[in-house]
Amino acid sequence: MDGGRCVVAIDAGTTGVRSRAIFPGDPVATISAYREFTQHYPQPGWVEHDATEIWEAALGTLLEVVQSVGAERVATIGITNQRETVLAWDRTTGVPYGTAIVWQDRRTADRCAELIAAGELARVRQITGLVLDPYFSASKIEWLLRERAVPVTDALAIGTIDSWLIWNLTAGEVHATDPSNASRTMLFDITELAWSSELCELFGVPVTALASVQPSSGRFGITSTRWGAAGGIPISGVAGDQQAALFGQACTRPGMAKNTYGTGSFVLLNVGPTCPPPTDGMLTSVAWMLDDGTVAYALEASIFVTGAAVQWLRDELRIIDDAADTEALAASVPDAGGVCIVPAFTGLGSPWWDPHARGTIIGITRGTSRAHLARAVVESMAFQTRDAVDAMVTAGGTPIADLRVDGGASAMDAMLQFQADQLGVTVRRPRDQETTALGAAYLAGLAEGLWPSLDALAEEWALDAVFEPEPDRTAADAAHAGWLRAVERSRAWSV
Repeated sequence: MDGGRCVVAIDAGTTGVRSRAIFPGDPVATISAYREFTQHYPQPGWVEHDATEIWEAALGTLLEVVQSVGAERVATIGITNQRETVLAWDRTTGVPYGTAIVWQDRRTADRCAELIAAGELARVRQITGLVLDPYFSASKIEWLLRERAVPVTDALAIGTIDSWLIWNLTAGEVHATDPSNASRTMLFDITELAWSSELCELFGVPVTALASVQPSSGRFGITSTRWGAAGGIPISGVAGDQQAALFGQACTRPGMAKNTYGTGSFVLLNVGPTCPPPTDGMLTSVAWMLDDGTVAYALEASIFVTGAAVQWLRDELRIIDDAADTEALAASVPDAGGVCIVPAFTGLGSPWWDPHARGTIIGITRGTSRAHLARAVVESMAFQTRDAVDAMVTAGGTPIADLRVDGGASAMDAMLQFQADQLGVTVRRPRDQETTALGAAYLAGLAEGLWPSLDALAEEWALDAVFEPEPDRTAADAAHAGWLRAVERSRAWSV
């Protein structure tokens, strides 16, 4: 390892961009800069970003970090990004055709329903590993090209946020993405590892406008000298945020899994180099591709509401003043007193995929207190994760070795102990919680030799706390059975 040089990871999230310097062998030494960008909601269900504002935030934070570290010490750049968000731009001018359409946007829900009714779901599932949903990029691109009358010429470029940043960083020299991002567009054949001509035809997307797909760990290009101190640096690692978090958690072997407890939660399980068949309730994505062609696939479960339920306790029920109060309040009672809260505020995600489910509170008695409600919310995070992991293990046939966790709610020790008991496996929390940035840095540094191997990366992973499961599963299974009864009562409520 080269202790004097670093990787700068650009983490382009949904609400802001952070650039961070990461030094091999010294996880404590970190320099970072952050800038928010504007969220646009032009109509109900529509979410848009100004792609130029994202680029300016990325460049600004990158320059700030490079100047703090010293350009001569920056060996390479890694990029991780909000997935599925997409835009189109003119290669000759660099000007986008309007705003980027964000992953949260639902404007193409009717189009997806139309395609399902036409019998296209099975074909999409087989080729892409995804479900037909406006969450993914393909129907967004179709809408953008049609509604904005985008001219389909040789100058047209279409891409996700990673490719937009690469294009700008290289001053238009490189239009590229990686398989982890491509596999979330609903246009990518995850078995052939190439754009699907038949799905591009289905959605009216010109293949020539899409980015070239290059390994997640490998040199994409060199930043332009027009960016001053940030010029002349190789871009050598790219991955979508959840796959980057899996890599940043050093889950590089089959059977290793991570969960990010954020507003919602994303559970990813490394299932190895062979693409599994489509799995009900689960998404299949490319986790990453290394420079030698090695590919890892991941099963992914999307849980819509975890941390957002804590915000609900604070903002709507007002039973806590601060999210940080949740753990102490929940721990003040030995259990939830028979109360189950199913936080299906916007439907249920994996493994149910029920958009008509609604939030449910069941089991209330006269003795139910605000502490019981807080405890039930905390337990719902663990129950939903168990549902997802159980479905993954059943589908993939790969038992999980342990669960590595990150995100805001992973600070709650009591929740993680309950999680370990529910899963029956060890739960491990790392010292460094910014695992998306770590993953992008590791991919880039591996390509440029700052880390010599995956084993060397695994040695960088540092443990903060470990939670061992209770050997007797009787109580955990009984609690989970009650949760499943509550889930059934929440389903199909709004039909």
